[in-house]
Amino acid sequence: MLEELHVTDLALIDDVWLELGPGLTVLSGETGAGKTVLVGALKLLLGERADASLVRGGASEAVVEGRFIVEGRERTGRRRLSAEGRSRCYLDGEMSTVAGLAEAFGPVVDLHGQHDHQAILAPGTHSTYLDRFAGEAARAAVEAYRSAWAAHRTASMARDDLLRDMRDRERQIGDLSFQVSEIDSAAPLEGEDVAIEMRLPVLRHGERLAAAAAAALRLLRDDGRASDSAAAAGAAMHAVGGLDPVFDALAARVGEASSMLDDISTDVRRYADGVCYDPAALDAAEARLATLTALKRKYGPRLEDVIASGESASERLRELESGQDALRSAEARVADADAVLDAAARSLIAVREQAAPSFVAGLAEAARELAMPSAAFDVAMQERPRGEWTSDGPQHVEFLFSSNAGEAPRPLARIASGGEVSRVMLALKCVLGAADPVPVLVFDEVDTGIGGATAMAVGRRLAALAQRHQVLVVTHLAQVAAFADTHLVVEKEQSGGRAVTRVRIAEGDSRVAEIARMLSGTDSEAGLAHARELVASVATTAV
Repeated sequence: MLEELHVTDLALIDDVWLELGPGLTVLSGETGAGKTVLVGALKLLLGERADASLVRGGASEAVVEGRFIVEGRERTGRRRLSAEGRSRCYLDGEMSTVAGLAEAFGPVVDLHGQHDHQAILAPGTHSTYLDRFAGEAARAAVEAYRSAWAAHRTASMARDDLLRDMRDRERQIGDLSFQVSEIDSAAPLEGEDVAIEMRLPVLRHGERLAAAAAAALRLLRDDGRASDSAAAAGAAMHAVGGLDPVFDALAARVGEASSMLDDISTDVRRYADGVCYDPAALDAAEARLATLTALKRKYGPRLEDVIASGESASERLRELESGQDALRSAEARVADADAVLDAAARSLIAVREQAAPSFVAGLAEAARELAMPSAAFDVAMQERPRGEWTSDGPQHVEFLFSSNAGEAPRPLARIASGGEVSRVMLALKCVLGAADPVPVLVFDEVDTGIGGATAMAVGRRLAALAQRHQVLVVTHLAQVAAFADTHLVVEKEQSGGRAVTRVRIAEGDSRVAEIARMLSGTDSEAGLAHARELVASVATTAV
């Protein structure tokens, strides 16, 4: 429930603090005193769009604060609106957003004004009202249906994705087949390109390399006999070994050189024997390297990437070639989900059809008590085409209404007047009763255009609602105000040369005086007597 509402510098209000209790709270006062401004302040806490023109003239900002009890927990909201149009929001003392306030308090307050009543004229809301009336059976049926609807939607989307893949399947298979064939026919090996690049210099210059090796071998062993000369020099030096350490070291180095020359000669001979000039081998190596380079350019940059790309393409190709199996599995899942959804839809339709007669009977009874004795209601339920089912159900649900005897009910939006719509909404709230989950109901001038017995009926119904909800009503009718548990009077006063709004609690004689003003515009003895009679008659009437 809403326990406190504090408003400063909003329109005519400089500083108003309301403490609200359970039951029926009525706000009355002269036209223009600021009653609707208080309702507007509450709307700001519910996330309605703010306008800088709402800031009281001369003030830097308007502030609206509210304290709610939500599911047993105290929660506070605050909205600050600067004269420049900036809006700041706070939730439970911390900075928030307009959306945050709406999410926190929107489900707590159901606000109905002359324009807010238009919600009942939207057929999209009608299935929700009917389901609330049907109670637990509808709640379970709606939950099962929505779960089945979501599962069916997921399965259908997966199937449709596969179908799109299948439509593009032939092109993809062609592209992937070419890629796999191109890479497989080349059969690249990891590191092969590097090995070829290392071999190419030998293949390109083999003739010159072989000649140089042969010339070096002749100088080392044949013509120059370099190794023999080094060996002889070493033997001569070793003959006087031990006489001078320096000379002995030189002799050792000559011996090492002789041994090294033998090894080099052997390696040069082996290299010379292995080198040959083969133009065919050169052409083959260059052609292979060109093939690998082309593959790296398309699928690389490295040869390892080319190999990995071929493996990935092969795997995707296998998936596409087995796409028919996947599609059949997806179709089976859609069929299973369709069967579950159809069963859930039939259950929901049955629950709604069972609840509809009691629902329209309750509406008609409530409407009669609200001075619409000839009102007739019906619920039109038409199943939509299978592809147009929504999360709210498989049907288009719409309330039908007739205010005159003998006329067939027609869509509410087409025939109901503003006053009738207000009373229909009030009747609906009464019929929903405890099934209505919203704890706070606010009615802003719901009684416009009615009076007399109708006004008494509206007051009686509002009081009945207040047995289960906290109800706030802005009214000009004494007959409605007489049913209040708490009566707040909104007045406009002059302060500092300007008009300001004040709110006071009307109790005892002051309440009688206010009801007299509402009845006749004066507090004459006749008016006061009439007011006392009205209050007394309401007090003795069972709600």
